[in-house]
Amino acid sequence: MNNSKTVKTDTEDQTNIEKCLIMLFAPPAFEESLVDWLLEYDCISGFSTTESYGHGQRSSAMSLLEQVAARQRRIQFAIEIDSKLASVFLKEIGLDFPGLHYMVMPLLSAGRL
Repeated sequence: MNNSKTVKTDTEDQTNIEKCLIMLFAPPAFEESLVDWLLEYDCISGFSTTESYGHGQRSSAMSLLEQVAARQRRIQFAIEIDSKLASVFLKEIGLDFPGLHYMVMPLLSAGRL
């Protein structure tokens, strides 16, 4: 008896849609308004948020307390989006939330297990 199973994942159902992962890093004061903005953006189906801390050379952008602690509290947003829409998305969100730090990475695989 052959016990091997053919497994089909959500990613196999997508027809050659190239996805990327956009990471946004925002000040905590932007969290609620950014969540609302992202929930209204039609081209993404969802996103994740995480509390994070930024470390770096730009101490002029940090408060005195942050300089002493050597870190700046941030809210990290992880957003899966079609690669072709990423630049438009970044331009639009940048108009409403200038100064956000972002990263765009190719997404090799995504789905549900």
